[in-house]
Amino acid sequence: MLRREALWTLAVPSILACAPAPAADPPLDARLERAKTLDDYHPWTPVTDLAAWRERAQRVRDQVLVAAGLWPMPPAEPLDPVIHGRIDRGDYTVERVFFRSYPGFYVTGSLYRPKGESKEPRPAVLSPHGHWPNGRFFERSDADARREIEKGAEVTLAGGKYPLQARCAMLARLGCVVFHYDMVGNADSKQIGHAQGFRDAEAGLRLQSAFGLQTYNSVRAFDFLAGLPGVDPKRIAVTGASGGGTQTFFLCAIDDRPAVAFPAVMVSTAMQGGCVCENAPLLRVGTGNIEFAALMAPRPLGMTGANDWTLEIEKKGLPELKALYGAFGVPDLVDAKCYPHFDHNYNQVSRERMYAWFNRHLKLGHPEPVEERPFEPIPPAELSVFDAEHPRPADAADAAALRQTLTAISERQMAAIAPRDAASLAEHRRIVGAALRAVVVSGLPAPGSVRDAGEAAASTGAQGQRKLVLQRAGSADRVPALLAMPKEWKGAVAVIVSEAGKGAVLGGAEGGAPPGGLAGLARAALERGAAVLAPDAFLVGEARRGDTGPQVDSRRHVDYFGYTFGYNRTPLANRVHDVLTAIAYARDLPGAKAIHLVGLGEGCLWALLARALAGDAVRATIAERPSFDFADAKDPSDLRFLPGGLKYGGWGAFAAVSAPADLWLAGKREPPAVLAAAYRAAGAEGRLRRVESASSLAEVLGEILR
Repeated sequence: MLRREALWTLAVPSILACAPAPAADPPLDARLERAKTLDDYHPWTPVTDLAAWRERAQRVRDQVLVAAGLWPMPPAEPLDPVIHGRIDRGDYTVERVFFRSYPGFYVTGSLYRPKGESKEPRPAVLSPHGHWPNGRFFERSDADARREIEKGAEVTLAGGKYPLQARCAMLARLGCVVFHYDMVGNADSKQIGHAQGFRDAEAGLRLQSAFGLQTYNSVRAFDFLAGLPGVDPKRIAVTGASGGGTQTFFLCAIDDRPAVAFPAVMVSTAMQGGCVCENAPLLRVGTGNIEFAALMAPRPLGMTGANDWTLEIEKKGLPELKALYGAFGVPDLVDAKCYPHFDHNYNQVSRERMYAWFNRHLKLGHPEPVEERPFEPIPPAELSVFDAEHPRPADAADAAALRQTLTAISERQMAAIAPRDAASLAEHRRIVGAALRAVVVSGLPAPGSVRDAGEAAASTGAQGQRKLVLQRAGSADRVPALLAMPKEWKGAVAVIVSEAGKGAVLGGAEGGAPPGGLAGLARAALERGAAVLAPDAFLVGEARRGDTGPQVDSRRHVDYFGYTFGYNRTPLANRVHDVLTAIAYARDLPGAKAIHLVGLGEGCLWALLARALAGDAVRATIAERPSFDFADAKDPSDLRFLPGGLKYGGWGAFAAVSAPADLWLAGKREPPAVLAAAYRAAGAEGRLRRVESASSLAEVLGEILR
């Protein structure tokens, strides 16, 4: 277990000074034990109620889009494709292609087309290559190719040497137009090194990543293929292996247009993808590759496994996918076959299974079995897209320049949905609200789903204080809390959150606490007949264990924080999650009539973000104005680091989702412009109030409860 000093710094040193000493036997919280990693077991429980599945599927799609930096989707600018260098192979041709996905970034690849006339538009196949050496230019030695033949993986020397070309050539012979395109940093795509250029804190704050760039390139590659003359846009399939399998199922997860998919040797409950280009903050928190593949349902989905992390796909993954497809009434539209005698591959045996799958579901009309025919490969040098007559465009951007472009695009999109009237407010709420849910990877728990896991050992202190351990159904998270009940409860509950924790909130609330501060707020609530619930959010008070901070992927975190935050919430997100847990528990207390949320110190930020996700469960929110905004998080180890915090406009934009609910902010500075604009657009300017100092908040709370 890593010590916090090794990889983490506290955002505010006073957290340790103010927090009560940890309990001798603190509640077990799985988040303090170890971080989940890409190498863990990632099972999926199918949702067979279709209404529930559609709701869940939308949440997961939103999470992928937000993680990829594609929520909202960037405007599709003209591709301006260049197609040249036609090579004739008798019954099909191969051409060189490049087009612009973003201003200054170019997608490169090979276009295979069947020869001859067709009365009907042709089906097509989009084919990402995956992590094979040199990508699209992959070439084995003669000796290695013969070894593939000896073990039954390949039949011809050409197929053994050039397996990526082999599948494209055969698909073209089957009547499909095929676009075989480069992953970033491979073959002709040399503007940015593979998995490079997006590993710093600002990239995370703006949700810019190698994964996001490749995913958008796949979307634009589909646009290119669907827009070609003679292609049937309703009969386009996607297939790739390894990292190309990752690109296959992610494209099909976020885009309804692919008609058929065949991700090879990648869909698994085991290892989820080891490259930076397959990982990003937020991406797999609470989900994984089986569920991503499930988003293809009910469209046809075929898969293969091998003697690698996909070895158990027929026993772990396929049955669950069959259950979902069965709920749609089409269990035969999903299938998987593992070939355990082969290592990681997309060999001829697997390719022929894919040909049969596409033959059936793209309605190619060929007799089965479909056997791969010998072909004449093209030397990789002759596949290169750029030459003297077609040089790399002069505006081709490096990572730094592309990131500036991505930031400008995103800022224009956010400016377009800035609240001005009821319609723009609704759009802002839709975009930013969905983004916040994905960024925190949480929401308000359903009624009755939060319990006190410490009931057996609960202790009652002076005047009705009771120690709680809050737990969501199905979760191993634990949130220590104190609940104080007044002598005569009137039904209101004040949920008070701070980095100082529950002890500071309620420790002096019954005595001569001054009117300001945490204890003064609690006293003001209790004196007016309100209950007080004070949680120890993640890493606060009893919710820390000695000097242990949040755990990280010890093998990979220093290289790229997306390996940790792609599978685990950030500390800030965990704190917001815990505040939502406390709100739900307060809402469900028998006799509860109104919940008011109070945030002081670092807790003001947690409270504001939680309020935006809590809907009507919270009546009034009282908080200090955060002195921090996400641009101040220069290091992913900052406990206030939040992926997407800059992309979506800072805490003020997130808090604006709460408009027109009552909100009091304490501090000398005015509220952020976007927050004030949201309340104006909602016709509720009077419900956003500013008070001069935190010492006034107890008085405000008292007035609310009067």
